[in-house]
Amino acid sequence: MISPADMMLFAAVVRAESFTRAARQLGITKQTVSERISKLEEQLGVRLLERTTRRLRVTGAGATYYERCAAIAAQIDEANSEVQQRQEEPVGLLRVSSPMLYGRRYLTPVISEYLARYPQARVELVLADRRIHLIEEGLDVAIHIGPLNDSSLVARKLGEGPVHFVASPRYLSKYGMPSAQQLRSARCIGFSAFETWEAEGVKSRIDPVLTVNDHEFACEAAIAGVGIARVPAILCRDAVRDGRLKILFGRKPVMLRPIHVVYPSRLKLPAKVRLFVDAVAALAEPGLPIRER
Repeated sequence: MISPADMMLFAAVVRAESFTRAARQLGITKQTVSERISKLEEQLGVRLLERTTRRLRVTGAGATYYERCAAIAAQIDEANSEVQQRQEEPVGLLRVSSPMLYGRRYLTPVISEYLARYPQARVELVLADRRIHLIEEGLDVAIHIGPLNDSSLVARKLGEGPVHFVASPRYLSKYGMPSAQQLRSARCIGFSAFETWEAEGVKSRIDPVLTVNDHEFACEAAIAGVGIARVPAILCRDAVRDGRLKILFGRKPVMLRPIHVVYPSRLKLPAKVRLFVDAVAALAEPGLPIRER
């Protein structure tokens, strides 16, 4: 089988019009160039070059062959340049996953800035409140909130998301401010039929009066006076500032949930992933304290 490398070598020799100049350009010896061209001619069964002590002359068959070899060399150079350019500037589709709440609140400016800066990039955002399998689902990057379970992923910490117990003034005026010990018997808004909540070091098994699968709905239900909800600070911050919700059990968050941006590997990281991760880290809002009215 004829090597594409020998075809490219032949094209380089014809362009340089010299074994010596071609060898110097390619960083190999003149003898190596001569031997490889002779082997190429032997494989083809055709004389490609006429050699004299002063110069090289391309035969008719060699001239035809050179046109094809030069075209192949140009395509290879173009392919190499395209791959290298992709490492310098994002090109093509980037698939990103994020929990719904975080994506809605914080990723719009990140994606907007990313697409404005890199016009050849495209983004597909998947909002899902479920465990995401990056590699199996063909995703490039994901925002992960909570403990990291997959040690094979590369993770960059963005911050920590505070979580608070909240209730509306309407609820508190009707049922009173609960103590940590009373949480077990309080009217609660949960995310499963039975949950364990912890406040001030006291763990309580709760039986929610309302079970939902969406944090925003839980927050709105708490504002409406349905019960006590355990929600992220980024979601309830405005309602607390406006006086529509009150934080229970002191100012300290009941938990801090780590927020990471994760991706499969550091090895030959594509520019589209590296620069998006940098953009998320730069523009993502940290967990800010909530100030009540």
